[in-house]
Amino acid sequence: MRLMSYNIQKGYGGRDQRYNLQRTIDVIEHENPDIICLQEVDHNMNRTRFHDQPTIFKEHFGYAGYDFQWNHKIKTGGYGNLILSRFPLRVVEHVCLKLNHRKKRGAQVAVVVTPEGPLLLIGWHLGLAEKQRHAQVEHFFQQSAYQNNAQLPTIIVGDYNDWRDTLARGPFERQGFRQITKPTRKFRSFPAYLPMGALDKAFVKGKLYVNEARLVKRKLTRVASDHLPLVIDFHLKKFNEV
Repeated sequence: MRLMSYNIQKGYGGRDQRYNLQRTIDVIEHENPDIICLQEVDHNMNRTRFHDQPTIFKEHFGYAGYDFQWNHKIKTGGYGNLILSRFPLRVVEHVCLKLNHRKKRGAQVAVVVTPEGPLLLIGWHLGLAEKQRHAQVEHFFQQSAYQNNAQLPTIIVGDYNDWRDTLARGPFERQGFRQITKPTRKFRSFPAYLPMGALDKAFVKGKLYVNEARLVKRKLTRVASDHLPLVIDFHLKKFNEV
C-alpha cells in the first residue's frame, strides 16, 4: 500500500507563487497513492478563486474514504487538512491542537479499513514553535481519539515543522513510536526548490512494515508547492520489511 503526505500550500507554487491546483493533482496522480494526507487545503478563499478544494480533490480521485478538517477559518472560508483513501474510513475524529496558542491547529484521526486489516491513521500540521509542538503531541497522546485505537498499527504523518528533530527523542520515543523519515539529510523537504529542513515526517508503531519511505524529487514537485511530498510504501502483514 502507498501513502502520500503533502503540504500543498493551497495550490501555490513555492517559487513562482502562482496558483495552479492542477500541478498539485498531477504530482499526486504520478505517485498513485492509496491514502492521501494533505495539509493547507483551501476552501472558499479569494486567493484560490473561491475554489472548494476539498471537493475538487474528492471528485477528481473518487476515493471511498474522505475527511476534511478545518484548521484556520477566515470569515466564510479558510483551510485545513484532508484525507482521501481508496479504502473506507471506519472511524473519523478531529482533535484540536490549538491549546493556548493563537492559531488553530488540528489532527485527523481515522481507522482505515485496508485489505490487510485496520490501520490507525493520524494526519496533522503542527505549530511553528518548538515548545508548542511538544505540547501539542503530548496533548494528542492523552486524547481518547488516539487511546481508544492505540492497539492498532499506527502511522502519524504530516507537516511537523520540527526543524531540529526533537520530537523523535521526546514524546514519540516515550510512546514507543519509531521514526521512518531518517536520516534527516535524506528527508529535507522544505523549501521544495532548495530543501534545507526535514519538516515532513512519519512515525509508526505496531505491526506496520515499511518497504520504502522517500521524498518525491521531480521537476514538478520542486515548483508545485513549497514542500516536497512524502511517499511511504508499507504493509500491515510482514512480506518484505526494510
